[in-house]
Amino acid sequence: MGFGTKAPLSSPSGAAIARSAGLRIPSVVIALLALAIIGPAAAQQGPMPVTVASPLVQELVEWQEFTGQFAAVETVEVRPRVSGYLDSVYFQDGELVEQGQLLFIIDQAPFEAAHAAAEARLAQARARLTLADSQLDRARGLLANNNISRAAFDERQEELRAASAAVQEAEANLQLAELDLDYTVITAPIAGRIGRREVSVGNLVIGGAAGSTTPLTTIVSVDPIRFEFDMSEAYFLRYQRAGAQSILESHRDGGVRVEARLFDEADWPREGRIDFVDNRVDRTSGTIRMRAVFPNPDGFLTPGQFGILRLPGSPRYPAILLPDQAILNDQDRRIVYIVNADNVVEPRVIRPGPRELGLRIIRTGLEPDDRVIINGLLRARPGAPVTPIEGTIELPDPS
Repeated sequence: MGFGTKAPLSSPSGAAIARSAGLRIPSVVIALLALAIIGPAAAQQGPMPVTVASPLVQELVEWQEFTGQFAAVETVEVRPRVSGYLDSVYFQDGELVEQGQLLFIIDQAPFEAAHAAAEARLAQARARLTLADSQLDRARGLLANNNISRAAFDERQEELRAASAAVQEAEANLQLAELDLDYTVITAPIAGRIGRREVSVGNLVIGGAAGSTTPLTTIVSVDPIRFEFDMSEAYFLRYQRAGAQSILESHRDGGVRVEARLFDEADWPREGRIDFVDNRVDRTSGTIRMRAVFPNPDGFLTPGQFGILRLPGSPRYPAILLPDQAILNDQDRRIVYIVNADNVVEPRVIRPGPRELGLRIIRTGLEPDDRVIINGLLRARPGAPVTPIEGTIELPDPS
């Protein structure tokens, strides 16, 4: 380099000039400036690559899910029918019991004595009846010979009727005494799981038909078990319309198949059927109570437990499915990008439905042979050419 010549100077960047001038430019402005410089170069790279695939067509049934609670088909509160001191208990709290299994015994001694007294009174009444019958026979012979007055004969007839009534009363009292003695032995009225004992041995329990009787325990049936849930009036009306048009079975016919799971289960391992629909919609909540019944042979499901039930919302039909990431929001519309035969991007308005099998049902707007962009949406612009790379849509792994 010769003396007196000047070295060439490189053009300073906008950021450098700003720094030399002591100015602070926001990073967003710098990014926009960079895009303005790089943009034309990127446009010269040609069509951007995107992954396209035809929608997945799958035979399925649409389901509606409802949260509800399991309930026992039968629930019995065990109470004594007679009063007395509890003598013994014959079950363990919480175990499964069979119908007719012995549960409690109330002290039987007073009832055995009452039964013996009733038997003695019946014997006395029968003896009086025998005597009255003999006296009537003798009076009948005396009356034939005019050796007794008609009034005396009538008295013998009344004595026989009274003795007969006394026998009937004594027999009834004996039956009551036998019932009371039988009621000291308390057995399980149904099969199911028994609760805890409410009274310990040695305590006085109050029996009878009054509301002040002493509760001893409860029993709930286990198999089958019910699932109770509430359906909104809108869904109920939709199902009514579908049933009236024979699109779906009527829920009141008892043949609609449903599935249920617990909150920690991913699949739907339990299958049952609708067995009850209430006769009115609750005016305060705008819902109607429905009920399904499920087999529960292992007793795993417990009354009071919460679960999720799904109800078929459509017949089986071939549905068009897309992953959610292929669907874009355009204000109040949903669109997807289609690549046409000229490899140009076209927006398509669709109407999505619920998710099934891990994908989104597309109600309208797509055909099975359309090529939908499923990857690279940020590189696609309506009306711009792209380089399509063929891909496939598969069902997600349920695990």
